[in-house]
Amino acid sequence: MIARNWSARNKRDLIIEVWEYLDCESVGASELEQIQQALTEKFGAGALTSPASIARIVADEGAVLRHPEVFQCDVNWREQNLKRWEFREGLNFSDFSTAFASVVRLEEKRLQLQVGDEANGAIGLRELRDIVVAARKDSLLQARSKILDSSVREQLKEISEWLTVWLQAPELFSDWLDLRRRSPEYKKRFPEEQ
Repeated sequence: MIARNWSARNKRDLIIEVWEYLDCESVGASELEQIQQALTEKFGAGALTSPASIARIVADEGAVLRHPEVFQCDVNWREQNLKRWEFREGLNFSDFSTAFASVVRLEEKRLQLQVGDEANGAIGLRELRDIVVAARKDSLLQARSKILDSSVREQLKEISEWLTVWLQAPELFSDWLDLRRRSPEYKKRFPEEQ
C-alpha cells in the first residue's frame, strides 16, 4: 500500500477512508490486509482490528464482500494471533534460568522473522519488540517491590538489563549475554548462578 497521511482521527473513519481510497467494487483478503496495514501504521499495533470487523464496517458503507476470502482472511488472522499469544505466554523472566530460556526463544523468533517475508517480518519484529518492552517494564516493576527478597530483586534488575540490551542491539545480544555471564562482576554478584 502507498504510504500516505490519512486524515481520519479514529479507527472506523480510517477504515472507511482507506476503503474509499482503494476504490474497489468488492472487498476481499487483499483489501482487508491493506486496511489493517493502514490501521497499524496510523494508530499502532494495538489498533489492529479483525478482518471480519473491518468487513462489517465497509459492508455497512455499501461494499460488496467476497465472503469466502473475507472468512479465510479472518481465520488466518485469528490463527496468527493465537500463535503470538502462545509465544508471549511461553516467556518467563522471573528468574535467571527461565529468563535465559526465554531470551533463547526470543532470539530464535527474531532470527526466524528476519528470514521470513519482509512485510510480515517487520510487523513481527515490532510485535516482538513490544513483548520485550512489556517484559522489561514488568521486571523493573517487580525489582522495586519491597515484598520480594533482595536476591530476587537483584536478579530482576539484571534481567531487565538483559532486555534493555536486547532492545538496543538485538543482533549483538547473544554475544553480549555470553560475555556478561562470564564477567567477574556478574560472577561476584550472582555466585549461585554459576
